[in-house]
Amino acid sequence: MTKKIVPVILAGGKGTRLWPLSRAAAPKQFIQFIGDKTLFQKTLSRVSDPALYAAPVVVTNEEFRFLVAEQARQLDIGLAAILLEPVPRNTAAAVAAAATLVRDRSDETTIMHVLGSDHEIVADDTYFDCVRIAAATASEGKLVTFGIQPTEPATGYGYIKGGQTLATGARVVARFIEKPPLADVEEMLTDGGFYWNSGMFMFSVSCLLDELLTYAPETIKAAGEAVANGKTDLDFTRLDKAAFAAAPHISIDHAIMEKTSNVTVVPSPFQWSDLGSWDSIWKSSNQDEHGNVAAANTTVVNTKNSLIITRGVHLAVQGMDNIAVVASEDAVYVGRLEDSQNVGNIVKMLAAAASTWQLTETHPTSYRPWGGYTSVLNGDRFQVKRIFVTPGKKLSLQKHHHRSEHWIVVKGTAEVTIGENVQILRENESVYIPLGEIHRLANPGKILLELIEVQTGSYLGEDDIIRIVDEFGRS
Repeated sequence: MTKKIVPVILAGGKGTRLWPLSRAAAPKQFIQFIGDKTLFQKTLSRVSDPALYAAPVVVTNEEFRFLVAEQARQLDIGLAAILLEPVPRNTAAAVAAAATLVRDRSDETTIMHVLGSDHEIVADDTYFDCVRIAAATASEGKLVTFGIQPTEPATGYGYIKGGQTLATGARVVARFIEKPPLADVEEMLTDGGFYWNSGMFMFSVSCLLDELLTYAPETIKAAGEAVANGKTDLDFTRLDKAAFAAAPHISIDHAIMEKTSNVTVVPSPFQWSDLGSWDSIWKSSNQDEHGNVAAANTTVVNTKNSLIITRGVHLAVQGMDNIAVVASEDAVYVGRLEDSQNVGNIVKMLAAAASTWQLTETHPTSYRPWGGYTSVLNGDRFQVKRIFVTPGKKLSLQKHHHRSEHWIVVKGTAEVTIGENVQILRENESVYIPLGEIHRLANPGKILLELIEVQTGSYLGEDDIIRIVDEFGRS
């Protein structure tokens, strides 16, 4: 096969099963758990071979658009497109929109590889052998799914029963089984020929569109109109909201895969996990001689078979067995590893309480296209933040109706605009921005700019920003 495969990466999910690190505004695909890359970045790396893949198409939502762009930039991986879903409509509409875009920019014979952005995969020779089998099968007009070889009788996954083996090495799908009970799973694993449904697919654009026309005509109609009426905004393509909202809320599995007779499965014995719980993070990570997975900034004594991760405070754990201890900047989760599948129940309890709902939504550190900020201290009529600005970036030219600000540079160089005056501030220098004054902050230097911001005023919400000029299209 000489034509390059177009990866389509689905990155719009907002799951909170890995709380407290994963939250609605910062889901698991954009978080570093163990190692120096996020799951989204690891997905980008798997499709970065220019001999096999074209530039990726990423489907995400408005809230994550700058996270997607920045994390791709950090790896120096160019994206063919970032499609922004105006409302969530599950995977069928997302894939249909991507296929329409690829068809319009290329042609209907193009092969698409659809991947989740939040899976942990060992991309070894076995993995790429499976990719090539899938590509060969898709080139023959088949829909292809990747079936993971089960390693345990897991009841949290859907299963696929393989049928006749084709010349390419793929198997015809005999049937799909949706999250069967334990007794059925044990029987299936004894019989053999059953696979976990990975949620990864490969097919030609024409094959997918034909199947959608047959089994999900409302989905392809809505997705096609959403692309046709979409708008380009910087590096993003905004799908038309009214058109996309008309699409049924349905997965691609339920929309076509479970209905068509043209679907195949590639038996895939590579290491894979959807990382749906802290237990799965522990299983997928390299464990030490005591069975522990411990991140930096931890001290572990007389403890075994445990997961210890922190994003702030130093964690000291002693005398434990089979537990997860996970600390974010503002919350700590402690529980037995086998119970970590139920973190979602805790998140629901926190979300229902006025005093804790925000712990499920956002982190103290929020990321923006220019850098970000960390909330350090909040009080009556004042707030302290750490602001960090990427080299070469600038915030919007803006003003506030209800607050004034004091900036103290602690690292790097700041270019500060206040009214008509522009000045350079260096480490240990400060400036005051009066209430209502037009101002701007920029980093003209080569290193990260960090400053401490003290806000004072009657209202300190993030929505008290009147953007006058903004290079990210937010004014």
